[in-house]
Amino acid sequence: MIRPWRRVAPAGRRLHRWLTDSRPGLVGLALIIGLGAGLGAVVFRYLIIGITWLVTGREDFSDAGRVASTHLSALGPWFLLLAPVVGGLVYGPLVTRFAPEARGHGVPEVMLAVAERGGRIPAKVAGVKALASGICIGTGGSVGREGPIVQIGSALGSSIGQALRVPAGRLTLMVACGAAGGISATFNAPMAGVVFGLEIILRAFAAQTFGVLVISSVTANVVARLLVGDDTILHLPHYALGSSAELPLYALLGLLAGLLGWGFARVLYAIEDACDAVWRGPEWLRPAVGGVLLGGVLLALPQLYGVGYPVLEDGLAGQYAVGLLLLLVVGKMLATSLTIGIGGSGGVFAPSLFIGGLAGTAFGSLAAAMFPGLHLAPGAFGLVGMAAVFAGAAHAPITAVLIVFELTGNYSVILPLMIAVVLATGLSHLVSPRTIYTLKLLRRGIDIDRDAEVDRTPTAHHA
Repeated sequence: MIRPWRRVAPAGRRLHRWLTDSRPGLVGLALIIGLGAGLGAVVFRYLIIGITWLVTGREDFSDAGRVASTHLSALGPWFLLLAPVVGGLVYGPLVTRFAPEARGHGVPEVMLAVAERGGRIPAKVAGVKALASGICIGTGGSVGREGPIVQIGSALGSSIGQALRVPAGRLTLMVACGAAGGISATFNAPMAGVVFGLEIILRAFAAQTFGVLVISSVTANVVARLLVGDDTILHLPHYALGSSAELPLYALLGLLAGLLGWGFARVLYAIEDACDAVWRGPEWLRPAVGGVLLGGVLLALPQLYGVGYPVLEDGLAGQYAVGLLLLLVVGKMLATSLTIGIGGSGGVFAPSLFIGGLAGTAFGSLAAAMFPGLHLAPGAFGLVGMAAVFAGAAHAPITAVLIVFELTGNYSVILPLMIAVVLATGLSHLVSPRTIYTLKLLRRGIDIDRDAEVDRTPTAHHA
């Protein structure tokens, strides 16, 4: 008589071989990772909303103005000075004790894991990154949620792959699946998620790789839609290209945005260097002490609290004067750099969109005043500026074009969008071949660009 558990063991081994060695098994893994990334993105979103509400009494404080928290009314607007300090006292020890790689904006660590560590990311990174970034953003950290969700999704994919002992080529692909799913679920942008995984994480394209990332990205997107509906984190207006006479202005915007994206990366790391040079205390205390400086910036410009998507929407809608738009651009660069420099946890993707959107709108407003006969829409320049600044910072033109296209669903701006993004990427690359992501690694003595000519994409025999 064959006992039941002896029949189960061979069946389990066959399932394991199917998952780790066959192409259909790779599809199954992509589905599982997409499911996890979608759930993770939704949980992370509500974690940020919950902590922000706990501290400020609002789901998003950035457009509230210099007012008191409804939960700390006795402090008046001065709670803005204290919130980053309290947040730092919580997430500083958490990151230092359990996962130092969760500090910062996250994407470079994923790129390094793919390029030089075979896709291996410690499982604990996902949980620590989610908590640390949620607390940092909820208590005023002027960073984005996209970098953390990329690291969270990638850590999930890596953990599943390591548990199944998949080959190294397949493990890096699973990491990219997690990143694609995270971006897709966060932005409701499945194509941008796929290209982000290819262009930034794997840094190479292949037909089979594309197909697997599509499965993970679409699955994550469906899960997020089922849980939160079609509501997106950004609600952007529709614009159209008035005439071809506007294209030279968009081209000029692209060049300026490329320089702005490059400049943002340099400011980020210059302030991080300054923080490193000044700080002499324990690392766990650094976010709390540095939080005093960040709180001072928030007290001056409360629009910089957290991610700031409502402020970006208002800016594109023309609710701010040019002077305030430019002040917010400079302020966001400073606040984001301070948040990262003091040891905060959060992404630079959303800040680059914020900077580009408001700078582009300011450019459009000035152009409209100079050329009234063209009847320009400043907000359209803001949309294009969002993509162009990110492209200039990350050298990721396809992701930049797709993210704005999917956020707006507006094909009529695709021509100026493509022109500006290509020019921004080209000029930024001429000024420096390093991106806002690879520059962080280079500062540690790690140059993943040195093997850029080698195809790291998993091939058929790997999968």
